Amino acid sequence: MLNKLFSFARAREGLAAVEFALIAPVMATFFLGAIEVTDAMSCNSRVVGLAATASDLVAQETQVTNADIANVYSALNSIVYPYPTTNIHIVITSLVDDGHGGAKVAWSDAQNTTARVVNSSVVVPTGVIPTGGSAILAEVSYPYQSPVSDFIVGTLNITSQFYERPRRSLTVARVP
Repeated sequence: MLNKLFSFARAREGLAAVEFALIAPVMATFFLGAIEVTDAMSCNSRVVGLAATASDLVAQETQVTNADIANVYSALNSIVYPYPTTNIHIVITSLVDDGHGGAKVAWSDAQNTTARVVNSSVVVPTGVIPTGGSAILAEVSYPYQSPVSDFIVGTLNITSQFYERPRRSLTVARVP
């Protein structure tokens, strides 16, 4: 009996298979984790680009209509592709100088969320809005959820905001 135990301990025929069985789950986890991190970083990049594009599209105009805002939201939703757009929250707001170093909301539109209240105060970074001027603020929030996120992290809320000064006028007017 002792001889059989020693011969079993000296056997090396199945060693590679045992090592593979121990290492394979770890390597698969690293591989899937790398894919998840890359996908989340790609989604984050799209959300940041989305906020910049939203404020830039509106800041190019002297006035925007309901149709213009609808077109902007349509363009923004196509930027997020291939990620689903049903839960993306976008708020586009025109901020005007309040004369005291802050800003107040001139108008605001939103997709899948609530717009900012007109004439409410907004804290902006210093130098964003010139005296007597305005800025377009785009705020985007996206609940990123990957196919295996239930096992790893769950839903990751990615947010971004971007300020852009109007190019062709001091303010961008909102008309129906």
